[in-house]
Amino acid sequence: MRYPVPALAPGTRHETTIEVEKSRFIAWLCHVPDIAAFDALLAEARRVHPNASHHCSAYIAGPPGEQNAIGFSDDGEPGGTAGRPMFQALEGAGLGQVGCVVTRYFGGTKLGTGGLARAYCQAVARGLDTLPRREVVERTMLMLKVDFAGEAEARAWFEQHGVPVDAAEYDSEGVRLSVGWPRDVDVDLTALESRLRGRLVLLDTP
Repeated sequence: MRYPVPALAPGTRHETTIEVEKSRFIAWLCHVPDIAAFDALLAEARRVHPNASHHCSAYIAGPPGEQNAIGFSDDGEPGGTAGRPMFQALEGAGLGQVGCVVTRYFGGTKLGTGGLARAYCQAVARGLDTLPRREVVERTMLMLKVDFAGEAEARAWFEQHGVPVDAAEYDSEGVRLSVGWPRDVDVDLTALESRLRGRLVLLDTP
């Protein structure tokens, strides 16, 4: 499976701000490969903005369509007016591994339930508009064995096909290569086997 995620380094965030009826909504988006990364974002928002009225949040700590590692919170706003609209905005963007905290400073004018939902959704949407993204490719580890003479050619072939070589182990008979094969592509090493004239053994397959 391939899907976009925020192109942000661990511990960094993408920040945007909107104002609605004098209330300020500060949206922080970050890369959330796990729930701990989201918890860190929420804790940082509370630390940086201790006097804010609310820190509403939503996250998807997995691929798009994830059912378990998800969550959202209204943080004291009327039920359903903040966390769920934020989550729906994230979900609608088709992103995975993404989390968001929207910090609100109340401006003195009540927005009503519909106005709140629109404001929180708009705050997330504004952040998503300019969020840098990169593609994640889910991979399965394959173990292959080649002789010493074939290692360089095998590495070049995998690089050409966008398959990372994650590790290499050497013994007296040759090299064991651990490679990350894309899960959405059938394993086919025919061309490499032909190039190496049979000097390749697939030790592990999904």
